[in-house]
Amino acid sequence: MPSITYISPNGTSTTLDARVGDSVMEVAVKHGVDGIVAECGGACSCATCHVYVDAAFQETVGGPGELEDDMLDGAASERLSNSRLSCQIKMRDEFDGLTVHVAPEQL
Repeated sequence: MPSITYISPNGTSTTLDARVGDSVMEVAVKHGVDGIVAECGGACSCATCHVYVDAAFQETVGGPGELEDDMLDGAASERLSNSRLSCQIKMRDEFDGLTVHVAPEQL
């Protein structure tokens, strides 16, 4: 089972196991990770699950699709080259150890 580490804006680290196929957002919401609002429930329509993918995983995870790319333009926090919506990152075995930094503002 792959794991994900969430780093909150205040530096708190939370590491959780994830089932393959679950989104990074689903795992965060299920376990109450602070900062992942997920207003739309994972429909890629609100940008309130914005994260920054750690550089070590950026190439493995890949970049956003077209709809996600558009949604990131309206995110509350600064969009960076490693910005992703956590609802659009579906866990795979090769993502084991993934680290994401929760964006400081979601709304």
